[in-house]
Amino acid sequence: MARGFDHIVHAVRDLDAAVELYRNLGFQVGARNRHPPDWGTQNHIVQLPGTYIELLSIAEKSEIAPRAPGHFSFGAFNRDFLTRGQGLSMLVLDGAGVGDAGRFRAAGIGDFAPFELRREARRPDGSQIKLAFTLVFASDPRAPDVGFFTNLHHNPENFWNTKFQVHDNTATGVAGVVIVAQDPDAHANFLSVFADTQRAQTSEGLLFRTPRGDIEVMTSDNFLRRYGVKAPDIVPGARLAAIRFAVAQPSRLQAVPELAGMAGLYVGNAAVIGAEDAMGAVLVFEPAKAR
Repeated sequence: MARGFDHIVHAVRDLDAAVELYRNLGFQVGARNRHPPDWGTQNHIVQLPGTYIELLSIAEKSEIAPRAPGHFSFGAFNRDFLTRGQGLSMLVLDGAGVGDAGRFRAAGIGDFAPFELRREARRPDGSQIKLAFTLVFASDPRAPDVGFFTNLHHNPENFWNTKFQVHDNTATGVAGVVIVAQDPDAHANFLSVFADTQRAQTSEGLLFRTPRGDIEVMTSDNFLRRYGVKAPDIVPGARLAAIRFAVAQPSRLQAVPELAGMAGLYVGNAAVIGAEDAMGAVLVFEPAKAR
């Protein structure tokens, strides 16, 4: 069964500025969290039904676990990503736990030990809760600047909160993400296995449908034609370029960039925030559609 989106990581150098950006764009942004010391990272969460955006930065470089065979270092990956620029660094899909590691290994898309992440958090009323996740990483060598992993929530009732999923911009979910590549077909096998779904060919490239969000892969030229803004540099390899947000009230679309003090572009029925204004990511707001 196809894996739906769990979350997308937006890696930034200035976390406070990222919070301000997303709040100005009409999102409700959660409190700051710290990851384990060997990750060296910190984040804020923007929750949507079943999916979230993780605004992430480096908190402390000195304790980040080094890269090692068979072990994926979340902190090292994002630290190195940020040395080259800001933007969308990771795509995370629903996980089935440690069994994903065997499936990825057998398919030749990952040979990493599963990672068990446990931390404590607080509800808005101050009460303490426990969170636990199993992460299983995969790797596409043709996309060295995109991190891929699955995430199994062991205490989903403690993580998801419908009160945090209400946004002034009326965003109701992530309609999809766009990966830009020199040769979209070269990523077809990896994404089919990772998302556990079949590819479809479109006039712009490849499409992988999941129960919660589409993955599209297209060339830089097609990305520019579709969204009116440039894609990230893909000379080193494919990049995760854009998030497509579904908005319940289309009449609010043009107000999104204006309220944030940005010019924005209006391509068809979508409002587009370019990477220069959105800390390395292209953010697209479009009318929600029934799936």
